Amino acid sequence: MTEPTGRDRMLVMGILNVTPNSFSDGGRYLDHAAAIDHGRQLAADGADVIDVGGESTRPGASRIGSAEEQRRILPVIRALAADGIRISVDTMNADTAAESVAAGAAIINDVSGGLADPLMAGVAARTGALFVLSHWRGHSAEMESQASYGDVVYDVMSELTAQLAAVVAAGVDAKQVVLDPGLGFAKTAEHNWEILSRLPELQAIGSPVLVGASRKRFLGALLPESASILDRDLPTAVVSALLADAGLWGVRVHDARATVVALDIHRRLGSTRGR
Repeated sequence: MTEPTGRDRMLVMGILNVTPNSFSDGGRYLDHAAAIDHGRQLAADGADVIDVGGESTRPGASRIGSAEEQRRILPVIRALAADGIRISVDTMNADTAAESVAAGAAIINDVSGGLADPLMAGVAARTGALFVLSHWRGHSAEMESQASYGDVVYDVMSELTAQLAAVVAAGVDAKQVVLDPGLGFAKTAEHNWEILSRLPELQAIGSPVLVGASRKRFLGALLPESASILDRDLPTAVVSALLADAGLWGVRVHDARATVVALDIHRRLGSTRGR
């Protein structure tokens, strides 16, 4: 597993939505040139990986076909990979994952954790790409009805452990896998906060952990009603800094610059403690 180079911090994954309907920036980067420019800017702002997605997973979103998904993202992946930028593909479709790795992506980020497409684990096994496996209970149109748990952390741990076992049985090397608790996916605000407060329990599974809290509704609830989606970048950066001591593999964010600054401040303050 390759960690960020030249930085004494967890990895920052910059989000690039090449979609018309993502909840925070839908349509802004649907044009290939705009998407490529934004990906380059995220990298310049300090993102270690650019996570390129062509299908919105916002609550209530409808599925699109893999052909349209690939039309949106493959030219972007090829251009950014040609620049030497490390690329992740955000997809639930095995054929899109395979085409994206062939185009230069090094990471497959499947928010369904291999459950939406039974062929996904085979693609991860065959390509050797790093595989981000998220906790998932159903597609966007139905996931809010699935937000029922006993102990949310225990339940998420149990289900992630089962998903991990399934992909390993399908040929994926366990060392390829990064786990994501899936904040906001079939989870209420209270569930999200509980998961964040108990991350060491999830880390006990033994795999690296990625957290994606960026701009999500539970952070927006901390702000005035008049706040914009972009105002959520401040609480996102604060959460990233507060998680820096948790030993996470990485955080997934829309505003890479704000989070990189927050993490650098955290690192500098930490280096002066005890002097």
